[in-house]
Amino acid sequence: MKALEKSRPEEGLWMVQAPVPEIGPDEVLIRVNATGICGTDIHIWNWDDWAQATVPVPMITGHEFAGEIVEIGRNVTGLSVGQRCSGEGHVVGTESRQSRSGRFHLDPGTRGIGVNVQGAFAEYLRLPAFNVVPLPDDIPDEIGAILDPLGNAVHTALSFDLLGEDVLITGAGPIGIMAAAVARHASARHVVITDINPDRLKLAQQVCRNVRTVDVGREDLRDVIHDLGMKQGFDVGLEMSGSQQALDQMVDSLIMGGKIALLGIPPGKSPVDWSRIVFKAITIKGVYGREMFETWYKMIAMLQNGLDVSRVITHRLDVSAFKDGFAAMKSGQSGKVVLNWR
Repeated sequence: MKALEKSRPEEGLWMVQAPVPEIGPDEVLIRVNATGICGTDIHIWNWDDWAQATVPVPMITGHEFAGEIVEIGRNVTGLSVGQRCSGEGHVVGTESRQSRSGRFHLDPGTRGIGVNVQGAFAEYLRLPAFNVVPLPDDIPDEIGAILDPLGNAVHTALSFDLLGEDVLITGAGPIGIMAAAVARHASARHVVITDINPDRLKLAQQVCRNVRTVDVGREDLRDVIHDLGMKQGFDVGLEMSGSQQALDQMVDSLIMGGKIALLGIPPGKSPVDWSRIVFKAITIKGVYGREMFETWYKMIAMLQNGLDVSRVITHRLDVSAFKDGFAAMKSGQSGKVVLNWR
């Protein structure tokens, strides 16, 4: 089969011929139809410090996908050959306290598809049946291929009650933009998304209705708070940028007793003025991945109930043009890039 592989410990990925995976009794074989390029894949492409310390070589990368089941293991029930699906890219164990209590997304032994386990940038993917998420007929493959990052957005956005709340999102990457759409869908009152990249802010306006975009290099958040008629500040912050400056702005802009869901990862160690957080009685929740499988249920329900994130996909390419897809992602001028394998 064709596969995109990190074949050598250097920058880039390479198209190779790899054997079709053999499945075990509790696994399924999925024919991949579409994949999304993730920020994690960019780290692996660049072969940065994180990738060098994390990813064994050779490794078929990729973890955002949609396809259909072509083979099932002998112990698998509830799934069938020909069934369309996506899947959870975090492979968990069953021994930890977290898993045994049903909090699978917190299992400390989690391994990542395309990071620690052979991935989805291939014509076929082996996946534990436990991880399979069936796709309804009204969700196309290209949306199925971005359910993983949409799940990040949903997990982060729904960390706190948003009904009637004023929400600040820092970072207008694809996940931040989708989080803004989710916040609006969940009936937040005002949704503001910030960045310093005008292309991403323009994309946010195209994807999300009634969302205020702010270029913080040109506009002061205090003026935005005043213009929107807010009395104290934002109730909820969703930090998606990984920027310490953005987090500092968020803390400044939150009300007393505000809440922050933190998905962005600052590089290295960042100085934090904890006194500001303590004196404002701010709650901070770290977010990693998706809740298994509550996030998947909620995002599929929202998609079937009118949530539209399709415009966040800006590039649809044949997998043979994967280099162009990665270049688009690295440029900072794209939304989600989807590679078609069929």
